[in-house]
Amino acid sequence: MNSLDPHAKASVVQFGAPLSEAIGVMILLHGRGGSAQDILSLARSLYDPRLCYLAPQAANHLWYPNSFLAPRETNEPDLSSALRKINSLITEAAEAGIPTERIFIGGFSQGASLSTEFVASHPARYAGLMTFTGGLLGPLGTDISHEGDLAGTPALMFCGDPDPYIPWPRVEESAVVLRAMGADVTTYRYPGRPHIVTAEELALAAEMVKTAIANFNL
Repeated sequence: MNSLDPHAKASVVQFGAPLSEAIGVMILLHGRGGSAQDILSLARSLYDPRLCYLAPQAANHLWYPNSFLAPRETNEPDLSSALRKINSLITEAAEAGIPTERIFIGGFSQGASLSTEFVASHPARYAGLMTFTGGLLGPLGTDISHEGDLAGTPALMFCGDPDPYIPWPRVEESAVVLRAMGADVTTYRYPGRPHIVTAEELALAAEMVKTAIANFNL
């Protein structure tokens, strides 16, 4: 493993349609200590046989070492490596003829924060963003704004309150940033919900996926 680019050769678990035959892609990112197989369990609730589901495996089961609220430099070079890994999957999809507007990105916990950070730092029209307990990276009280146009990308942001890792105010701040970039963001706050993904969240995400696919320009 390259210590400067730890996720460069990360394996990618695939589910659903082959990339060469798929009409769209869903990239799913696992949480701290999790695995690609773990996060692909969500794919069964978000399943469409025409989609290719891709789940990269983070080196040492974590995308970056410290809290998403830590100074960004303390999460390097892992964070930049993780963002490059996702971008390589976007490139792979483009080479197969699948543009960003037919690519969904989502994740849980650390993977949710990484998903949010990727979309904000690589702005384009995506099929959808689904963040199951996460938000943009950076210490509380600092500027987390990004530049660029998300061109109406639908985004669902779910979180319990209180959550042991993700403060609800950061979810709200992240939603404000994404809306300013042109995303269509809906947030869902669940008082007292533990650090999990619920059936209700998956049902809401599945409905968004269904609507987005119906509007694909094929």
